[in-house]
Amino acid sequence: MQLIRSESLGPGDVLESSRDLAKRFAVTTPTVREALRRLEATGVVELRHGSGTYIGPGLERSVLANPHRPHITRASVIELVQARLVIEPGIAALAASARDAAGLQRLEAAAATALQPPVHGVRPALNFHVELAAASGNGLLRETVEALLHVRAPEQTEIRFRYDDRRRDHAEHLEILAAVRDGDGAAAERLTRTHLTTIRESLETADFGGAAS
Repeated sequence: MQLIRSESLGPGDVLESSRDLAKRFAVTTPTVREALRRLEATGVVELRHGSGTYIGPGLERSVLANPHRPHITRASVIELVQARLVIEPGIAALAASARDAAGLQRLEAAAATALQPPVHGVRPALNFHVELAAASGNGLLRETVEALLHVRAPEQTEIRFRYDDRRRDHAEHLEILAAVRDGDGAAAERLTRTHLTTIRESLETADFGGAAS
């Protein structure tokens, strides 16, 4: 971690090979590999077979997922949406007040994520709701939303599968984006609440198979 920070490495940057790191720290290569596996478990690095070791998105993450948590249920999925309903409408209003140009560009790029079919185990490169929090200009809010979606990643993936109206999802994202761009905090807050309420209501009637309620 000290090496990553001292060399100002960030997500996507390539880390030295295990052999080179072993020489740098005067330890064995297996010791380095074990350290990298521990860092991989928290998302600090990503080990890509045949490619190398890359800095991951978890470098500054303070809330970590429990790898041994129980299986997801209808209740746990709906719980995630309910938590987001409490947090995100206010974030949308703050984003509309900030109207950060760079944040709006990323938010616009992220809006198209809704049209992409969900894939188990693969998180979108740009998440609209994370970028909405980032557009607020408050780093802690961005980290909070990102951490929440990371900690409950299986539930979030399930939401994308169960709420399969991709066109409606995209259209509602565009409405929120327009409100933020126009600086209309009240509309951004209302649209975000409506958007998440629609998702919650859809999940409440979805067929979760044998999942417990």
